Amino acid sequence: MPPPKFSVIIPGRDEERLIGRCLESIQVAAAPYPGQVEVIVVLNRCSDRTEEIAHAFGARTIREDAKNLARIRNAGARSAVGLVLVTIDADSGMSPGALVAIDRALSSGTTVGGGTVIRPERSSPGIRVTLWLFNVWIRVCQISCGMFWCYRRDFEFIGGFEERLVSAEDIDFAKRLKAYGKTVQRPFSTLRGAYIVTSCRKFDVFGDWCVFRNPLLVSNLIKGKNQADADSFYYDCER
Repeated sequence: MPPPKFSVIIPGRDEERLIGRCLESIQVAAAPYPGQVEVIVVLNRCSDRTEEIAHAFGARTIREDAKNLARIRNAGARSAVGLVLVTIDADSGMSPGALVAIDRALSSGTTVGGGTVIRPERSSPGIRVTLWLFNVWIRVCQISCGMFWCYRRDFEFIGGFEERLVSAEDIDFAKRLKAYGKTVQRPFSTLRGAYIVTSCRKFDVFGDWCVFRNPLLVSNLIKGKNQADADSFYYDCER
């Protein structure tokens, strides 16, 4: 039996409130590819119904308890058998045409993969300003994040996510995928006509202006080396 076309990898840390919406969005996006999409939820120290909900949607689950998103995502990738890897967070949902857009982009042979447009589930002045600054920054860097997609062989060639980083592993991955794409003349790209909608739970916990009120925290998170700040913001924060 040939491998599935897609493997969608979702890190999950006590995500019973939100993961159902994520999995439902994947089911819709997977409709044009019956039997060709595997979904892997990587359970991270879960004590709620995340695993039960994942199984109800037909997802496969594995475990990785490290407080390190790079290791969590890589564990899912190692377990994957699909030709194309897609990573999305449990508090996000992909647009209905996302997998079709990924398939079309990669099949063209003109891109190594990339990221997508991020839409927040709600808006406020603080969120809008933060998103605007983030968009300016990623345009300067010519990358995008949110939901990564690429052939599994290319993911493995660049070594996946950098496990020495405890945060900002997504930015680092985007930069390395972009650099590799340049060497093989398949540029990094951002999906057009597809997007993700992501929760604003970090803003709900830390405040809509948190980026401006905590510049040292933001700086440490971008550097990716401060475990205490990463724990407080990503791994152990109130949800």
